[in-house]
Amino acid sequence: MTTNDLTPTPGQTIGPFFGYFNAAENVHLPFENGQHLVPVSDDRAIQLTGTVYDGAGEPIPDAMLEIWQADEHGNIPNQDGSLIRDPFAFTGWGRATTDNVGTYRFTTVEPGRTEDGKPPFIHIVVFARGILNKLHTRAYIPDADGLENDPTIVALGDRAETVIAKRDGKRLILDIHIQGDNETVFFQFPGMTYPKP
Repeated sequence: MTTNDLTPTPGQTIGPFFGYFNAAENVHLPFENGQHLVPVSDDRAIQLTGTVYDGAGEPIPDAMLEIWQADEHGNIPNQDGSLIRDPFAFTGWGRATTDNVGTYRFTTVEPGRTEDGKPPFIHIVVFARGILNKLHTRAYIPDADGLENDPTIVALGDRAETVIAKRDGKRLILDIHIQGDNETVFFQFPGMTYPKP
């Protein structure tokens, strides 16, 4: 007699499923200090923060975000060790979850420009319940040289404000709206596919 296993798989249930742990390899998802790309005490440290909202304008308390960025000189790190927080090695990658009011926080450095004439930005990847594929957006550095002439920013028109962070001292603030009137601009890259509505 055959028994049918009707246990829902992740694609059929509401996630996210971020509590992964592998004791043999000491891998956690999320992992300890993943939100600190540099120590808080580092003189270069800034905070990238904001709130993630759903389509109804409600904060999402269980989203996970990753950031990828250049260092303060515009160098893109390529060394191994993102899961190891070595204060002497900037990996340019971090992972954080939102708190119970939907706020995320990263301690990092303000990135430098990677190309002449291109404004610096921090690449953000959003994972959340109800999203079958991760979402990609950016936090452009406000008041950066070249921002007003950047082809991407120009093409976005009025919607560019959804990807330009606001500065508050040593904090960069970018709220992320998954849907709705204030929806953040999300980017599609070659090879990415999304289900049709």
